[in-house]
Amino acid sequence: MIDGVHIKKLSKIPDERGTIMHMLREDDREFERFGEVYFSKSYPGIIKGWHKHKKMTLNYCVAEGMIKLVLFDDRKNSKTYKRLQEIFVGEDNYCLVQIPPGVINGYKTIGVKPAVLINCSTHPYNEKEIIRIDPLSQKVPYSWDIVMK
Repeated sequence: MIDGVHIKKLSKIPDERGTIMHMLREDDREFERFGEVYFSKSYPGIIKGWHKHKKMTLNYCVAEGMIKLVLFDDRKNSKTYKRLQEIFVGEDNYCLVQIPPGVINGYKTIGVKPAVLINCSTHPYNEKEIIRIDPLSQKVPYSWDIVMK
């Protein structure tokens, strides 16, 4: 686990009309402040990343589909500096993943259907605040290939 990353199981409340899916409330431990909420739909096999934020904390959940979320601690003063973490997030593992500033993140949509990721960030998007890194770059020692265990 990367220092400062929080993973919280979220609830789904189904009934005959459909399902309510909780994400984040102002009285949750993970809530810091509101910046913006956006939805990102990605198709199977698509990689989004790498991204690193200077001051923004990300609060991710996946409402539909599945992603493989990969985190890399790029904070030199962190006790988990240079550590990698994989988290499978979505319908099969409905959870909130909180990613602090300085942690490089990216994800790949897995499975056979599109994924819808929701981010409730602590700051509005600002192109000067984000650092983008090629998803195939050696900056992050990671291969997006499927690993058979």
